[in-house]
Amino acid sequence: MSKSVGAIELSSIAAGYKVQDAMLKAASIEILVARTICSGKYFIVFSGTISDVEAAMETAVSQGADALVDSVIAANLYEGIFPALSQSVVLNADETGALGVIETFSGVSAITAADAAGKAANVTLFRLHVAMALGGKGLLLMTGSVSDVTAAVEAAADKVRKEGLLVADLVIPRPNPELFAEYI
Repeated sequence: MSKSVGAIELSSIAAGYKVQDAMLKAASIEILVARTICSGKYFIVFSGTISDVEAAMETAVSQGADALVDSVIAANLYEGIFPALSQSVVLNADETGALGVIETFSGVSAITAADAAGKAANVTLFRLHVAMALGGKGLLLMTGSVSDVTAAVEAAADKVRKEGLLVADLVIPRPNPELFAEYI
């Protein structure tokens, strides 16, 4: 069976617990991430078959409608998202190239940006930071050749710009190695 992923961001922690409980009761899903995030919001990422993810999301949206910030369902999410989200990507000095940065207004939109970037070009997503210590924003960092990073940043920026959730996009062609220091 094909796995799909859903993500939902709510403006209330209490609503987050209510929504998570309702989703687990409504469909056979696996919770991948469920936590409080800045600024007093709740973030849930879950997986399952497409029909279960859709059923869970329908339940989540109906149960948390007043607190809904953002949501997405992705049938074929780019596989490099989860290592970047769990901060388990280790870069070697010879694996760094141009630096691409996407900053979004929500954690969910950072995930959709990462999906678009990873599918658009041959880049390494090495950091997907969702809302913690960012005032509720999302941050995506990637590296690769200048042309690949440029293509990936353009695709990601276009995706979240259409949603009205893009804060900033940036490509640094030859970044100082210190910008990668904590990853090498």
